[in-house]
Order: sequence, then C-alpha cells, then structure tokens
Amino acid sequence: MRDWDAERGLLTIDFVVHGDEGIAGPWAAAAAPGDTLQMRGPGGGYAPDPAADWHLLAGDLSCIPAISVSLGRIPAGRPVHVFLQVHGPEEHVELTSPGDLEVHWLHDDRDETLAEALATLAFPPGSVHAYVHGEATSVRLAHRHLVVDRAIPTERLHASGYWKRTLTDEGWREAKADWNAQVEAETA
Repeated sequence: MRDWDAERGLLTIDFVVHGDEGIAGPWAAAAAPGDTLQMRGPGGGYAPDPAADWHLLAGDLSCIPAISVSLGRIPAGRPVHVFLQVHGPEEHVELTSPGDLEVHWLHDDRDETLAEALATLAFPPGSVHAYVHGEATSVRLAHRHLVVDRAIPTERLHASGYWKRTLTDEGWREAKADWNAQVEAETA
C-alpha cells in the first residue's frame, strides 16, 4: 500500500509483476480498474524509528513501494540515504521525503552490487535505523556488511529477502526460514 486518502476513499497500491507464475504475478499482469482485491493488514514489521539520527533504506525494484511509504515517515530534515538496485534509468521513480533525502540508483544486476555500494557510503554521525530488503543473496551480503563491517546492531537493522533469484515464490517461501537462520548465524 502506497497511500490511503480517507477523505476521498482512495487507496493507492504499487504492484510489481515478477513473472507469470504463482498468484501475485499473473493477477497483477491482468488487473484492471474496477477489479476486486481482497487484502489483509496492516502488515510488515518495519517503520522508521523517529528517534534515529539518520536512516538507511536499501533494496531492489521489489521494495520501492515499501521504501516510498517509509520515506514519508522520516522526520523532517533527518538524513536518509536510499540505495536502489534497478536495471536502468527507465525504472527510476520519483521519491520524496520530509527527511534530507539522498537517492543512489544502482544499475547492476550482480549480487554484490548493493553491499559494495553501501561500503562506499560515508555514514552520517549518530545512530542509524536501517532497512534492507530485496533479492535474498543481495540482502544477505548487504546484511553481513552492515553488521560485521559497519557494526550496526541487529536490532537497528531490518533485513529480509523478498525473493530469491533461483526460486519461484512458492519455492522461496519453503526455503526462507532456513535461509534466514543461515544469515543470522553468519553475523552472530
């Protein structure tokens, strides 16, 4: 969900089509105005910490909707760095925030791209609250960098693989718990 305007009764949803398998991809590809959509919510375990000195949000095309919503909740003037790994400029979207926003677009499909880009960031002073979501291997490498190399406490980092390059959505759902346990063990 990107936005809710109660006065107008208008719900804005961003949806990314990830292929023609599973449930969400085919539905999104065929969706048209007036179609019925059943929803549950609210969901998600992340919201920007208003007490953080600065914010870091990173991921790929699949998490642009979540990052867009989160950016609106960053306190005014607070530094926020966004790193988004996309195929090219045609996938850029306008992002806004009351925070002091700096967006870094990454045009490279390698698993290491996100972690390498995060390694180049001069961290602002103070405590960070970080969000890293997207392709699982990319998130795993970024998570390791942020926890091991940058010493971000795990309670200040919300990281999750939304999808896995080599698996269908259903296959990823089955493998995700074991994958997450391996990621946590790497940084324990």
